[in-house]
Amino acid sequence: MQRIRLRYTKRGRLRFTSHRDFQRAFERALRRSAVPMAYSAGFTPHPKVSYANAAPTGVASEAEYLEIGLAEIRDPEALRAQLDESLPDGLDITDAVEVRTPNFVERLEASEWQVRLDRVTPEEAGRAIAAFLAAERVEVERLTKNGVRVFDARGPVAALELLSPQVGDGNETGTDGTADVRTTNPCAILRLVVRHATPAVRPDDVLSGLRATADLAPPVPAEVTRLAQGPLDEETGTVTDPLALDRAAAPAGL
Repeated sequence: MQRIRLRYTKRGRLRFTSHRDFQRAFERALRRSAVPMAYSAGFTPHPKVSYANAAPTGVASEAEYLEIGLAEIRDPEALRAQLDESLPDGLDITDAVEVRTPNFVERLEASEWQVRLDRVTPEEAGRAIAAFLAAERVEVERLTKNGVRVFDARGPVAALELLSPQVGDGNETGTDGTADVRTTNPCAILRLVVRHATPAVRPDDVLSGLRATADLAPPVPAEVTRLAQGPLDEETGTVTDPLALDRAAAPAGL
């Protein structure tokens, strides 16, 4: 059995698809593309597909991962293109490698997020970031199926900073650096790197922490995009490519 690891995105309106919605769309793409899937044994065989650390519903992502098992050998890039063509725009397969190393999920040590705060000035966001980072512990609450849970949102944060939008990135500010030219409203954009921990700390938990430490309460919901997930370089606070080890382990010439 050949195994392939795939990287995919959730963009635009399709950020509102749930993980289950994506599973259904991906399984339809497998059938339309006639991918020779391997199946589990037993009375109710299922295609061998495993998903890793999916982003929450409503959050865009450039770095979601899954793994599939094939009954026949296929070229990873050709398979990627075939599947990408069978998925709707916004759900895009952007990378594919043959599995050559174990323990992939363990490599997903952290995520890098971009958090867009409309109607929040960079000055307000900067003060809130400074207060949050200065705290040793920031307790927040989250409602779970077992009731309200209290946990620390500060400890897993490896990096939190205010970005200066660049012309052409879709998040342009005006000439004074404080307003979105699309709306003329103030806008602050944050870069956030969070270690994957238990319980998982999500961007909305960090936003709750900014509210708790600095009373920062954006008047409209934040736009959140996962830019990367993978191994964490502690020295630089950057998240690296989790598929790099599989590429490095490929025989020369492949």
